[in-house]
Amino acid sequence: MLVTLDTESATPPYEQIRTQVREAVQAGTLAPGAKLPPVRRLAQELGVAANTVARAYKELEADGVVETRGRNGTVVSPHGDVTTQAAQQAATAYVETVRHLGLPDKEARALIDAALGA
Repeated sequence: MLVTLDTESATPPYEQIRTQVREAVQAGTLAPGAKLPPVRRLAQELGVAANTVARAYKELEADGVVETRGRNGTVVSPHGDVTTQAAQQAATAYVETVRHLGLPDKEARALIDAALGA
């Protein structure tokens, strides 16, 4: 099974699904173009509401991990490494923040170097 839920966990089921699918993609267990189970079928297998799975898939799509192709279902995105995409988004957000704060580029880079060295 692609996903297993821990009913004892404080983490909501949709987040458990989202995390496990993301990890499978990052590990290469789910290759680009791999088709995910339909929402209703996965919901039935996991014993959760279809809306729970739909929310996980929607958030995965917003993260760029999967693409929804209408009647063709939901597939792992073929657009590059998800980890690299997430890092690029984080870097962009960092640049926007330090510029908003008025920090010079040299100081912003020094903060990154210090964080990487920690």
